[in-house]
Amino acid sequence: MRTDVNKINETTPHQELTEGLMMFAAATSKGFKTGEWRTNTPVFLEEKCKQCLLCAPVCPDCSIPVKDSKRADFDFDHCKGCGICAKVCPFGAIEMKEGR
Repeated sequence: MRTDVNKINETTPHQELTEGLMMFAAATSKGFKTGEWRTNTPVFLEEKCKQCLLCAPVCPDCSIPVKDSKRADFDFDHCKGCGICAKVCPFGAIEMKEGR
């Protein structure tokens, strides 16, 4: 069995996974691209965005990157398409579309 769980990712053979996919180390979520679970996709409408940043702290997957007090497009490797960001945006700068 693999002892370095930080090297487990989507290409790891099933024989090397921990039982029940339990993780025994911290900060491993960046190693898993969970965005493929998404059934709905947020669309960032930059021209409508007022950079209020209300969307970023409500994202449960930290998939809205912010740099220099400005949000960027989504981190689709980790966004699961829950739509919370679209609900909280007062300017309609995020729309949800069906599919990936």
